[in-house]
Amino acid sequence: MKILFVHQNFPGQYIHIIQHLERQGGHQLVALSLNKLDKRRGLPSNLQHFRYQLRRGNGEGVHPLVMETESKVIRAEACTNAAQQLKGQGFIPDLICAHPGWGEPLFLKSIWPDVPLLCYQEFFYQEYGFDSNFDPEFPEACGWESQAKLHMKNAYLHLTLDQADWNVSPTHFQASSFPEYYRHRISVIHDGVDVNRAVPNSSPTPLQLLDGTMLESGQPIVTFVNRKLEPYRGCHIFLRSIPELQKRCPEARIVIVGGTTGVSYGAVCPQGEWKDRFLAEIEGQYDPSRVHFTGQLPYEQFIPLLQLSACHVYLTYPFVMSWSLLEAMACGCAVVGSDTAPVREVIRHGHNGLLVDFFSPGDLATAVTELLQDRQRAKAFGVEARRTVENTYDLDVCVERQVALMDLVASGSMNA
Repeated sequence: MKILFVHQNFPGQYIHIIQHLERQGGHQLVALSLNKLDKRRGLPSNLQHFRYQLRRGNGEGVHPLVMETESKVIRAEACTNAAQQLKGQGFIPDLICAHPGWGEPLFLKSIWPDVPLLCYQEFFYQEYGFDSNFDPEFPEACGWESQAKLHMKNAYLHLTLDQADWNVSPTHFQASSFPEYYRHRISVIHDGVDVNRAVPNSSPTPLQLLDGTMLESGQPIVTFVNRKLEPYRGCHIFLRSIPELQKRCPEARIVIVGGTTGVSYGAVCPQGEWKDRFLAEIEGQYDPSRVHFTGQLPYEQFIPLLQLSACHVYLTYPFVMSWSLLEAMACGCAVVGSDTAPVREVIRHGHNGLLVDFFSPGDLATAVTELLQDRQRAKAFGVEARRTVENTYDLDVCVERQVALMDLVASGSMNA
């Protein structure tokens, strides 16, 4: 097949798919993106990559409610101009795979109206029941404006959903965020976890942190991972649990992975950074010498850290599930997770981990303590967690399902 991939930060979610297609052979792989390729990602040698350039920025005086829409249209315009050039060179794909998150595929059907479009759909915004208005500590702005903002975000998503011949979403929870009218055109297939890289290790190598601390097998190591430390991923709840956790387990080493400035999701901290705000709350109540902030870790250090972990904590609003949870499970970690919908999709309480009330630092400390002290139960959870990932999220199986879906969409077999 001739396949066009469209992703602002290509390869993004498509990395394993294009590697699989290269091994299959016989495909012409073309990609459009805004940013430069990271050639360290193991991209196929036969991949043709083209960058599109933005011709303008946001205009002055644009209404705040349409600013994001305008940004997406600007990106879509640039991407479509690049697509027009490709078509002018004689390229007509059999299938377009696009991530619509930043606007790029909005006008591609105007270039190739008969080419099937398969969109990677991550999330549809709701005022209640999902991430918005979930955390009473950080209420959304009151009034109709907050609802209008979500409507405008979704207005663009409606356009992409209407144009897409088919869609794919990585989890059932994420697919459930979309209106029922569209769900019958969404296949649920996860991106997959490389269970040959993320593996348990009965004799893990000691790992030295940047502050000089040496982590070794058998230590009561508690891990917590955010891309950015922020309320969406429960950093406030976790940090507030530390005094009680250290009181119960004073020997615990608490290792926190992730950026400490800015946010990936949700609002920025009104003053300073979220990490500093919540640490200030517990100042004088905990031992900071046993709390280690690593910043973002390369994968080559991240997996060894998970292999050393005695208990891994994962908290999230009802939002997109992080890959780090599945990677921790694949490494055989005993997981304590928040009792929220995306986590319940993979963690069954008392079977392959423990679930606690997202808003209760005390319950979190109790659950973590239980697993640090009952190593037999923690090990049993880790075995079942690994089995869960192997059975449902194995990279090879997920990629084969993704490619099979691509074949069906390209052939026109997936009819709504």
